[in-house]
Amino acid sequence: MTTPGARPVRVLIVDDDALVRAGLSMILGGAGDIAIVGEAGDGAEVPAMVARHRPDVVLMDIRMPDVDGLTATEALRAAQSPPEVLVLTTFHADAQVLRALRAGAAGFLLKDIPPVELVAAIRKVAAGEPILSPAVTRQLIAHVSNGGAGGRADRARALIGRLSEREREVALAVGRGRSNAEIGRELFMSVPTVKAHVSRILTKLELNNRVQVALLVYDASL
Repeated sequence: MTTPGARPVRVLIVDDDALVRAGLSMILGGAGDIAIVGEAGDGAEVPAMVARHRPDVVLMDIRMPDVDGLTATEALRAAQSPPEVLVLTTFHADAQVLRALRAGAAGFLLKDIPPVELVAAIRKVAAGEPILSPAVTRQLIAHVSNGGAGGRADRARALIGRLSEREREVALAVGRGRSNAEIGRELFMSVPTVKAHVSRILTKLELNNRVQVALLVYDASL
């Protein structure tokens, strides 16, 4: 998978279990296009390590004793030019995972993920592709959230109201888990046009990725 002359994907591993960190380092170290630039045992160490090592992707454990992964993710994604964050968890449906996705995490991985899939996930996220499909996001929400109750629903509808009619159609399709090619076929657009619409939606709504668009659509009960 290594392209001659290409810079390897820089990864920071954050987990309070030294054995987990060692296992992840061993797995990722075998991929020629991935470089482990650092390891942290707690979320409190993350800001300084990100500033020092400039990772492309942070593998972030959720449950840590001092500063948890959720707090660290929210701080990272609120900063300028943040790295992508992949949440590490032992649960498919977890309220903290959902909050991390709302904060802008690119997706989540179960800690027992097969090595080949872990490496592929790192590559996808580094290329700007969230690895959590909107369909999976909806399943997660159904388990751990009361949906778009209260003020969150009103806020979601107000944000979607900023979109043009065509952008809204694209946003709803993203919320249904459609790929760019599928959206293009449904709405009679080219894939580059779909991508341009998605980019404008993210900019208008100040979102990080398609997962957050799907969450917003769900909150608005659309």
